[in-house]
Amino acid sequence: MTVVVVGLDALDPDLVDPNAHPNLSLDAHRRIETISSSAGEPSTHELWPTIITGLTPDEHGLQLDDGVAWENPVLQVGSRLAEYTLPDGVQSRIGAWLLTNTEADAFRTPATYYAENDLETVFDDREALAIGVPNYVTDPDEEDREHQLRRRMGDLFERDPDATGGHRSSDPETFYEHCLEMTMIRLARTRRALRSGRYELVFGYTSGLDLVGHVTYDSPEMQATAYDEVDEFVGELRGDLEEGDELVLVSDHGLQDGVHTHEAMVASTDADFVDSIDSVLDVRAAIEALLENHDHRGRAREWDRSGNGDRDHVRSRLEDLGYM
Repeated sequence: MTVVVVGLDALDPDLVDPNAHPNLSLDAHRRIETISSSAGEPSTHELWPTIITGLTPDEHGLQLDDGVAWENPVLQVGSRLAEYTLPDGVQSRIGAWLLTNTEADAFRTPATYYAENDLETVFDDREALAIGVPNYVTDPDEEDREHQLRRRMGDLFERDPDATGGHRSSDPETFYEHCLEMTMIRLARTRRALRSGRYELVFGYTSGLDLVGHVTYDSPEMQATAYDEVDEFVGELRGDLEEGDELVLVSDHGLQDGVHTHEAMVASTDADFVDSIDSVLDVRAAIEALLENHDHRGRAREWDRSGNGDRDHVRSRLEDLGYM
């Protein structure tokens, strides 16, 4: 069957109420330890590579430099300039300007990076699909609506080192709608992959809760509403599970008052899975154990089992009939 992992960036254990959010807490959930970057708080850029490899940031090599992902190709020129001409701490302001005023995305390291650096991931050697996982880009030319919206926010989401949480928005209500649309799209893609029956592991990611949290530090009711809505979205995905399927939710850190917190969260339909995780470093091994302990090969559709879905068979029949 299928293991479905949903990465909900900034899903905060303190903001999940099992009574109000049954689909964010699932059958079991717990708070887990995370890792802080050189900037002093947990970093999305570093932590999703950690989650899929089980390695610390200094081991997988995708690290921040003073809060800015300088190894991103778009930022490399700014990095070289900053190293030679600017004092410490100013690099992050250059990065903020570049990421707000260009179409740069700090989370677009290609999946080939891992093989090139002899790094194993949870996706290796299995029928797996990664949907939007930061710094694990399987097709650099592909974009979905989340990528498009995130890169074209303009003043709806500006990086500002002087603002609470480092961000501000000219119109939080409109920004909220964009973020929830992004979340719906990523979860819809994850549902579609599950329903296709082609994969033993589907790993979808969305940044909606993180983005909303960064600009609602003075409107906590808006952040609370986002949790309510995302709980409903995950409930729709949960409803697609068939017997033997498992659903896992994982975050990289929490987020309160506009600032990343130092605890992450995991939830699952499998309580033993949750019990096996103490830290973001444990997630990869726990997913692999879940896959190995059960037959989670992609389930075939009924028409595949009958043979009518076999492309070679269809082509042969069309040739026999003179259509090809």
